[in-house]
Amino acid sequence: MRSLLLSARPGPGTVAGIVEWFGAMQAQDMASGLWSLGVRLPGSTAAAVTEALERREAIRTWPMRGTVHLVPPADAHWMLDLMGVRALAGAAKRRETIGLAEKTADRGVEVLAAALAGGGRLTRAECLAALAEGGVELSGQVGYHLLWYASQRGVTCIAPHVGKEQTFVLLDEWVPAPHRPSREEALATIALRYFRSHGPATKQDFARWTGLTLTDTKAGIAGAGDALTTVRVDGSEMVAEAAALDTDAATGEAWWALPGFDEYMLGYKDRGLLLDAEHFSAVVPGGNGVFQATIVHNGRTVATWKRTLGAKAVTVEVFPLAELGTAGRGHTEQALRPYAAFVGLPLKVRWR
Repeated sequence: MRSLLLSARPGPGTVAGIVEWFGAMQAQDMASGLWSLGVRLPGSTAAAVTEALERREAIRTWPMRGTVHLVPPADAHWMLDLMGVRALAGAAKRRETIGLAEKTADRGVEVLAAALAGGGRLTRAECLAALAEGGVELSGQVGYHLLWYASQRGVTCIAPHVGKEQTFVLLDEWVPAPHRPSREEALATIALRYFRSHGPATKQDFARWTGLTLTDTKAGIAGAGDALTTVRVDGSEMVAEAAALDTDAATGEAWWALPGFDEYMLGYKDRGLLLDAEHFSAVVPGGNGVFQATIVHNGRTVATWKRTLGAKAVTVEVFPLAELGTAGRGHTEQALRPYAAFVGLPLKVRWR
């Protein structure tokens, strides 16, 4: 059933429409985040998606689980208030571990806010330099923690890269008119968006994805009303968007080349609908949370892939998880061609 969500055209065919449809898209790795958008925008290029981010169709911040996501700009404030606050609860323990006093952390946020005020935009290195010039000692992991802490508190957010460097801006300057729904409305909104884009999924999956309590999870599902419905999948009770159940099943062969950290693979405790259990270690080697790029055939993961961008071509190594045969290899190479077009390079495929 989840394979329908790959073949569907979520929301308007824009970066803004896709990010809002998902609610949030994990994007700590920018190259993967760009292709997560590009694979859902047929014919798009990395440059075009980056330009959309420059137009502020989406921004990056840490809305939940202490992990960077692309989110709708106008929703960033309430997402941080609703879900990001749970990550802040653990900040004191982290500060203790890295030897950072709360007073110093707050001073660091003030320094960053002053450095970025008036439309400022600084690279990560420039932010760290501003902190040092402001008298904040940046030993160990302190610098990264302060960049996270300022965004987690809703003071800054991550703007598109300049070259290969991450940049930061003031959230209030980039989002001058944020949405301010009630807590009940916010819970219902994030529940609908999650189950619309990830369903069918369990209540526990939603709680795991957002970091919300099960009490809030149930309130959000109830608040979404008839837009969500309960279904049974392989004997388990799950929740799905009611409208998605009326979608006609895709016919023919469907092959997709997805990046690592794509939402299709994230947000579930049990990935049995997507992946054979014996192949999980190949998708997440060592169980370290780093997801490999995958080839998906009719909703099932059949291979992983790695790319190397060269001056004259993008070379993709494909690692099958099962025998694909001549036809399967041909379909895989065809699925990789949109990625090569996305990065603007000819494709070379190497089979492993």
